[in-house]
Amino acid sequence: MSKLWQKTTSVNELVENFTVGRDREFDSQMAAFDVLGSLAHTKMLQSIGLMSAEDLGLVQQELKNIYKEIQEGSFTIEENVEDVHSQVELLLTRRIGEAGKKIHSGRSRNDQVLVDLKLFFRHELQQVVAETKSLFRQLIELSEKHKDVLLPGYTHLQVAMPSSFGLWFGAYAESLVDDMELLLAAYNITNKNPLGSAAGYGSSFPLNRTFTTQLLGFNSLNYNVVYAQMGRGKTERIIAQALSSVAATLAKMAMDQCLYLSQNFAFVSYPENLTTGSSIMPHKKNPDVWEIMRGKCNRLQALPNDVAMMTTNLPSGYHRELQLLKELLFPAFTDLKNCLHMAAFMLKHIEVKSDILNDPKYAYLFSVEEVNKMVLNGTPFRDAYKAVGLAIEEGNFNPEKNVNHTHEGSIGNLMNSNITSAFDELLSKFQFEKMEAAISKLIN
Repeated sequence: MSKLWQKTTSVNELVENFTVGRDREFDSQMAAFDVLGSLAHTKMLQSIGLMSAEDLGLVQQELKNIYKEIQEGSFTIEENVEDVHSQVELLLTRRIGEAGKKIHSGRSRNDQVLVDLKLFFRHELQQVVAETKSLFRQLIELSEKHKDVLLPGYTHLQVAMPSSFGLWFGAYAESLVDDMELLLAAYNITNKNPLGSAAGYGSSFPLNRTFTTQLLGFNSLNYNVVYAQMGRGKTERIIAQALSSVAATLAKMAMDQCLYLSQNFAFVSYPENLTTGSSIMPHKKNPDVWEIMRGKCNRLQALPNDVAMMTTNLPSGYHRELQLLKELLFPAFTDLKNCLHMAAFMLKHIEVKSDILNDPKYAYLFSVEEVNKMVLNGTPFRDAYKAVGLAIEEGNFNPEKNVNHTHEGSIGNLMNSNITSAFDELLSKFQFEKMEAAISKLIN
């Protein structure tokens, strides 16, 4: 296998295959970001006198050609080439000659991988945020649409107190607000430039790291070069925590959906083409989408622990097992984005039952309402509680099925506008426009 760093001794083939593993497979997903890093790095090299204006022109144009090939899907990592970084440099050297060999000055494959990962993670987090936003809007819309439709609330899976579809949908919307806090933290940690840290100890070249930070649209630097390398693994761990938080929200919602779709609850329904049947039971309408989502999201909640076990007790500096983090994070992004997308899609077609509480088995839902009514009329709470309890025991409980909740966040005062404002405020803090403008300027 061709390696740009290799000297004269070849690595044993068995060792080669074991250590490379699936790295080339995941590297293909970082190809565009490797080119972006090289576009910024070579501009910086020219600014400090390590590349001529003529060589820079050749390199920049060909890098943009390669970027276009990646976008069009015609870029591949050749069978005998170790990774995406080697492939890009190899293509440059083939096409423009000696100038292509100059792009690695002042950097190591370590910080090249780091900047590729940071750019990839930043892009993926932006997509997760976009999918989360779509689901959030859908939940708020459903909460408002069905705010007057009551359903039973449960504690211990026992009938407890009246709830509403407005509360149910709105609860998951607000859960996504907290998830966005973690996504924002992950994005801010990710959005720092490690380029120029080289192998983790900097370079004797007079690199201008602030310049590459601006060119790539990062918020700031990973200032300390040792920490830039130490941050690999920590960044992934923080991202994993954010992804697992979103997954926890989805898993709980998926579980509710599976319960509410069952005949024993029958609170919601879906068109037949969104559910699946049975090979022997013609009546079945199985919630397979929600079940698969529940399984995927439960697995995603283990992600922070997986990352932690890979990186715990590693000393500072680079270690080869860090490449295995790609196998954990890259598929996780794909799974979570798919789950978010499918949740929003399914909810567009949900139908809610409007007369759930007419069923006599839900009469006890209103016991607290009756107690509170007596208290409002002057009866001490403990006396009212005993009176309603006795009526239930004797079979004389006949409540009025009216709910009058007006305080903040209750059935009659959902505060969806406040929840939406909180979400939108977080959304604005990502400042994706700044990053997009920098990348657009770099590639055009």
